[in-house]
Amino acid sequence: MADHHQAAQFHAGTLTDGWHWLGAHPAERRNKRGWIFRVWAPHAQNVSVVGDFNSWDETANRLARRGEIWEGFIPGLRQYDIYKYAVTGEDGETRYKADPYGFHMETRPATASKLYDIGGFRWTDAAFQARKRQVYASPLNIYEVHLGSWRRRENGDFLDYRDLARELAAYVKDMGYTAIELLPVTEHPLDDSWGYQSTGYFAPTSRFGTPHDFMWFVNHMHKNGISVILDWVPAHFCKDAQGLYQFDGTCCYEYSDPNKWEHASWGTRVFDYGRPEVKSFLFSSARFWLEEYHIDGLRVDAVASMLYLDYDRQGGAWTPNIHGGRENLEAIEFLRELNAMAFAQDPAVLMIAEESTAWPLVTRPAEVGGLGFNLKWNMGWMNDMCHYLKLDPWFRQDHHRDITFSMMYAFSENFVLPISHDEVVHMKGSVVGKMPGDYKNQLRCTRGFYAYLLAHPGKKLLFMGAELGQWHEWNSNQQLDWYLLDNEENRQIHQFFKDANAFYKKTPALWEIDFSWEGFEWLVPDDNHNNVVVFLRKDKKGRDLLCAVNFSPNTYENYRMGVPPRRKYVPMLNTDDPAYGGDGFGDTAAVPVEAIPSHGKEHSAAIRIPAFGAVFLRGEGVFPKPRAKKQAKDVET
Repeated sequence: MADHHQAAQFHAGTLTDGWHWLGAHPAERRNKRGWIFRVWAPHAQNVSVVGDFNSWDETANRLARRGEIWEGFIPGLRQYDIYKYAVTGEDGETRYKADPYGFHMETRPATASKLYDIGGFRWTDAAFQARKRQVYASPLNIYEVHLGSWRRRENGDFLDYRDLARELAAYVKDMGYTAIELLPVTEHPLDDSWGYQSTGYFAPTSRFGTPHDFMWFVNHMHKNGISVILDWVPAHFCKDAQGLYQFDGTCCYEYSDPNKWEHASWGTRVFDYGRPEVKSFLFSSARFWLEEYHIDGLRVDAVASMLYLDYDRQGGAWTPNIHGGRENLEAIEFLRELNAMAFAQDPAVLMIAEESTAWPLVTRPAEVGGLGFNLKWNMGWMNDMCHYLKLDPWFRQDHHRDITFSMMYAFSENFVLPISHDEVVHMKGSVVGKMPGDYKNQLRCTRGFYAYLLAHPGKKLLFMGAELGQWHEWNSNQQLDWYLLDNEENRQIHQFFKDANAFYKKTPALWEIDFSWEGFEWLVPDDNHNNVVVFLRKDKKGRDLLCAVNFSPNTYENYRMGVPPRRKYVPMLNTDDPAYGGDGFGDTAAVPVEAIPSHGKEHSAAIRIPAFGAVFLRGEGVFPKPRAKKQAKDVET
C-alpha cells in the first residue's frame, strides 16, 4: 500500500520526499541483504542495473515494470559499489544513466552513481536549530563561497568537506559573517560550470568527500553559529549523456516543445514544470537538502529564466501560454508550491530568488499574487553600483541616481544586496579593481563602498576574496590570493572588513527594520555636486545611526546637514581610520547638534567626511529646549 500511495503522489506532482522511495536503498528480501532500486522511465522498453558487480551485463539484473516505475532487488551489493541504469528506449537504443535520485556519485571524469546509505549520521546542532529566527528583523551578512577555490592544499588539491568545515567555520566566525552561501554542491561533471549544470540533484559532489562528510560540514558550521545556504538550480540541467537529458530516449525531465526545451546560450535543457513527476522530483530535491542535510536556505538560481517563456529565445521562437502571454504559468505555480513546501518544512528557512527583472511580488505570499520567496537579490542596485564605481569621480556627479535610485523601490521586495561571484568574473574585474586610481586609492574606495553596502536597507552578500583586497578576478581553478595578507595594506583592509562586520552585527539600526521606510530616512539625497549621500538608519526603539558616504576624492571639513533634534552625534566607525590604511580624517569627538536650520529641519550638525570614505555616527540624547523667557509683571500706576 505504501508503494501505491507514493506512486500516486509522484504521478500527481505532490510527492515531496521522493528520495525515500525512488533511487537505491539498502533492504532485505527473503533473509538476503541487498539493495532495492526504483527509477522512473515511462517510455523505456527495458531497464536493468549495471556495474562492476555484474561486469556491466545488461541482462544480469533486469528491473520489473510497475506502471512507469521500474524496480528490483539485487542481493549482495555493498556501499560504494558503482552502478548505472541501462535504459533501453522505444528506439531500441540503450543509454547508461546515473541514478536521478542517487545519493553519491563517482568523482569526475567518472560518471556512475555509488550506493550509499545516508542514514545514521549523528547531528549535534539542536541548539543552533532552536535559536533560528525569522530573517526579517535579524542580521544577515552572507559570505558567498566556492568550495573548490576558497582554499586548497599546498599541492593544489582540494580540501575535503571536514577540513573545509574546520577552516571555513573558524574564518567566517572570526570575520563576523552570519551565513555562508555555497555555489552549488550538487554533483556536476564540469568544474568550469561551478556547479550550475548539475547531474546529481540528491548528491553532494564527491570532489570533497562523502554525503556524511558534507553532513559533518553543515553540522560543524551550525555548531559555530553559521547558517548554510545552498545555491539550487531548478531552472535547467546539463545535456551530459549520463544525466537527466532524454532519460529514456524521450523528453522525461525536459519540455518536449522545441520552443521551450532548451536554453541555447547555456547549452542546457529546461525542466518541464507542468509535468507532475518532474515537480515531484524538484520538490523532493529541495526538501531533501533542508531535511536530510539541515540546510538553512536555498538560493534559487536563474528564476527569471523560469518565469518568462521568451527568456533568451532568439528570433521570437517561443510558445505563448494559454492566455497568449509570455509568462510561464507552470513555473509560477511550481515556485509558489515550492516555497509553501519549504516554509512548511522550516518556518525560518531562507528562500532566496535570483531574479533580475521587474516581476512584481517575488517576496510576497502566493495568496496575494506573489511567488512566496522571503528574499530576492537586488540586481538593479548591483548593476547601478557597479556602473557608478567604475566611473571617473569627475563624471559621477552626472550619475548620482546610481546611488539613490534604489530607494525608489527598496521596500517593494525583501531585498538582499549582492556583490556576488558573477560580478568578479568574465572581464568584470575584482571588487577592488572596479575602483578608480592607484591601489591605495582603490582600497580606500572599497572600504567606503562596503560601509555603504552595510548601511543601505536590505540583507548583505559578498563573494569571497574582496576582504583580501584581491586585485584580479576570481579564478575558480586556484585558491584565493591569501599571500596578499603578507602585505600590511591588505592586512589593514582585512581588519576593516572584520570590524565593519562586527559593527553591523551589534547595531540593530542596520538590520532590524530592513524592509520598510520606518528604518530609513534621507538627510541628504541630492548632493550630486559633492558625490555625497547622508541618511539615517533606525532600529525598533527609535535609535538612529547617521550614515554619511562620500564617493568623491575630496575631504569635507564642515559638511552640514539637517538632523533630528538629538543632543549630539557620536562617531562609531570611520573607514579612513589609520588602522585600516586611511589618513585618519574624520570626527573623533562627539559632534554637537545646533539650532541651525538646514535641509528642511530645524536642527543640523556639521561633520567631517573623508575622501572616498564613510562615517557612521550614533545619535544620543535630546536637543535641549530653550528656556522660556520670564515675562515682566504689569505694574499698577
